[in-house]
Amino acid sequence: METRTAQPTAEARLLETTRALLQTVRQTNLEALDRNAAEALAGQLRNVLNQHAYRYYVLDRPLIPDADYDLLLQALRTLETRFPDLITPDSPTQRVGGPPLERFEKVRHPEPLLSLSNAFGEADVRAWYERCCRMLAEQLGQQVQPALTAELKIDGVAMALTYENGVLTVGATRGDGIEGENVTQNVRTIPAIPLRIPVDPAAGPAPVRLEVRGEVYMRKQDFERLNEQLQARGERPFANPRNAAAGSVRQLNPQVTAARPLSFFAYGVGPAEGADVPDSQYEVLQWLRQLGFPVNEHARRFAALEEVLAYCRYWTEHRDDLDYEIDGVVLKIDSRFYQTLLGTISNAPRWAIAYKFPAREAITRLLDIIVNVGRTGVVKPEAVLEPVEIGGVTVSQATLHNEDYVRTRDIRIGDLVVVIRAGDVIPQVVRPVVEARTGRERPWRMPERCPSCGSPLVRLPGEADYYCVASDCPAQFVRLLEHFASRDAMDIEGMGSRVARQLAESGLVRRLSDLYRLQLEDLLQLEGFAETRARNLLHAIEASKRRALSRLLFGLGIRHVGKTTAELLVQHFASIDELAAATVDRLAAIEGIGPITAESIVDWFRVEDNRQLVEELKALGVNTQRLPEEAPAAESPVRGKTFVLTGALPTLTRKEAEELIKKAGGRVASSVSRHTDYVVVGENPGSKYDRARQLGIPMLDEEELLRLLGMK
Repeated sequence: METRTAQPTAEARLLETTRALLQTVRQTNLEALDRNAAEALAGQLRNVLNQHAYRYYVLDRPLIPDADYDLLLQALRTLETRFPDLITPDSPTQRVGGPPLERFEKVRHPEPLLSLSNAFGEADVRAWYERCCRMLAEQLGQQVQPALTAELKIDGVAMALTYENGVLTVGATRGDGIEGENVTQNVRTIPAIPLRIPVDPAAGPAPVRLEVRGEVYMRKQDFERLNEQLQARGERPFANPRNAAAGSVRQLNPQVTAARPLSFFAYGVGPAEGADVPDSQYEVLQWLRQLGFPVNEHARRFAALEEVLAYCRYWTEHRDDLDYEIDGVVLKIDSRFYQTLLGTISNAPRWAIAYKFPAREAITRLLDIIVNVGRTGVVKPEAVLEPVEIGGVTVSQATLHNEDYVRTRDIRIGDLVVVIRAGDVIPQVVRPVVEARTGRERPWRMPERCPSCGSPLVRLPGEADYYCVASDCPAQFVRLLEHFASRDAMDIEGMGSRVARQLAESGLVRRLSDLYRLQLEDLLQLEGFAETRARNLLHAIEASKRRALSRLLFGLGIRHVGKTTAELLVQHFASIDELAAATVDRLAAIEGIGPITAESIVDWFRVEDNRQLVEELKALGVNTQRLPEEAPAAESPVRGKTFVLTGALPTLTRKEAEELIKKAGGRVASSVSRHTDYVVVGENPGSKYDRARQLGIPMLDEEELLRLLGMK
């Protein structure tokens, strides 16, 4: 019987073409192309970009990350700049966006909603600012250094709100920049958008007519909650907060939109009649706030370009501190008079530019799914990827969390998948590109046996993970040995994952205490060890005997006992023997130690082999007593108090502030809750500041913190 080969879908063909084109653009010197080659490449770019614009703006189902689209668009602009006769009416460089959806009434904007030119680094920002200065100097007849307003670029849906005599009459999406979609009924359901302005009558009379421009978005925590609700109902979750916001705004039934947790930030004004609009962008933001619009609290005005660049660098590093997605910083010449002098090009203002953050998302092929055994026996699936560059790092493996994560997202071997670097560090597979499937993709299931020792895997009640419960599993011990020697545990310099594997597989170290029995001749038999390296490792092992008790507790690999929990335990127990004798009730009574962690600690010390290990470590000279510097401060006013830090402090690093709090007997948490006692606030605080303000939690600056700690 003849077997028919599945044909790739249109989406699959578009993705393959796009990936090939991205490779061509990255490997080609566009400035060196002759006209014929430039014409051919420009035609391919126009075709592919228009297809992606349709999927992004019209269907609201993008296939590629914004960073890839921006790269292709920039390549087309480069070619058209060199050969202006290549510009065609259908070029995406000549339009603002895609056409509006047919299902909504079309609304013509009184003034076009322009897009922004992009800057992909500090050099682009400098070049843009210098161009603005030159143009202003030509018009004014003198040199000027205009001030700048910097605003976070919210990753949401652009919205134009028209108010007549203070009443909201029209809410329209950007659409193609000339015409948008009338979503007034849906906009009215968003609590953050005022139905009448000014909200406070004391602010003065309402403008006769005013268009307010801003961004509808969804906060991360709201997005996660919405997806949980959709999955519970058996509905397909949204890919990201921006898609969730766009899909919610474009619902035909306003009641559906009303049930979605949408937010809004205003960032500017369009046509205004009977309104005393301020003369600068920064003052416009303050004026909008006075009218009753939510305005992003992180907008800043700067007199010097270097300050702006520092702001961009800060948010590149701290974007994950926020409870909403941002993909860059919008920079604007602050003076609206200067903005008028600078004017616009075909689809973007000359007086503004978007500084784009480095890409953290890419699409690549999922080649295989393997499983790894951790130090506590947890077995995790891991994606083997076709190597792809994300934010300057080549990624070939990524986490898949657990079997449920793979199954609920229907991730299959052979899929094209979206990969992100979470927090710019840990790569993870987010979702498959279902539209690109060919039929050759294969579903995956967790294996029934441990890949290291062959023992049956067990899924514990109420947990998402599988475990290998064999006490002699070699993979678990290698991971435990590596963890024991890590920087936050016993900090044994020169003992990374490769050396840990060598020691375990050679049989020299079969349990943690064997580390402290190693001799010079043992190490010299290992590959890569000469006498100097062997002696250095032995010195590092010897030095680790004097580490703090909290480091030892963390290094032992007790389930649910992380670094912070270990430090908390040492505040209450002066030795490992005291901890070993503690009951579940006594442990659970400690704030910050829940019943699951308490049970885990007691269970660990119940095992005879673990108790024997502790005795061996003591006999070999490893410290098992609380050191003086770990002792809690007896009369400290912060003893037992919970702190949360947000923003950059003037003189202390976050780690230094945490250490001072812990040394005084306090506790540092990562999120704000009703159990938080103080929030320490620095420059450019994140959403933790807003949460603390909502809950009425006391807030301290650095100086107040130091006074509370008795250091001032």
